Amino acid sequence: MATMTVTAKGQVTLRQEFLRHLGVKPGDKISVEKLPDGRIEVAAARGQGRISDVFGMLKRPGQPVLTIEEMNEVIADGWAGIR
Repeated sequence: MATMTVTAKGQVTLRQEFLRHLGVKPGDKISVEKLPDGRIEVAAARGQGRISDVFGMLKRPGQPVLTIEEMNEVIADGWAGIR
C-alpha cells in the first residue's frame, strides 16, 4: 500500500505507477466513488457511448442512407464537376 500526502489545497497527486495501472495519461479523466468505511475507489473514466451512436448523425430527414460505394461515386462526380 502506498502513502500520499494531501496538499494545503486538499489535493493528492497519484504516482505514475498508479496512472499507468489505470491506463490514463495527461488529459484523461478518472472517476472516484465513495465507498463505505471512508474508502474511495479510483478508476479510469471510460466513455459510455458506442462508435455506432454517430452513424446517421448528419442525415437529414427524407434523405436516403448511402453506402460507402455510393458516397465514393458522389465524391468522384463532384471532383469531375458532374452534378
